[in-house]
Amino acid sequence: MSQSKNIKYYMNINYPIQLSQEDDGTYFIEYPDLEGCFSCGETIEEAIKMGEDARRAWIKSALKDGQFVPEPRKASDCPDNYKLHMPRTLYKQLALQAKQEGCSMNQYCLYLLAQGCTQR
Repeated sequence: MSQSKNIKYYMNINYPIQLSQEDDGTYFIEYPDLEGCFSCGETIEEAIKMGEDARRAWIKSALKDGQFVPEPRKASDCPDNYKLHMPRTLYKQLALQAKQEGCSMNQYCLYLLAQGCTQR
């Protein structure tokens, strides 16, 4: 970490957020690139405001303690393909379900993964 990178530098970076609504109606916000940085609020707007406060406190604490403050990962940092190994029985089951849905197994698996990600 360069000494010139201070709280103002990091607060001007757009870190991606994950926002979800809890069962009780409140909103939970977290910053995936800042491990353990999260907050919540009664409304989306409040959750975002509280999230910004949490991000500022997280970064301040890390800088004070001499810890590394990561910058957001870019989409280009992630591979665009991934090879998945699975048991033959699971493969057969997924292939059959994809056929029943009228799509490729790849499309069906992406659909299932996306469903799982949105239910977190």
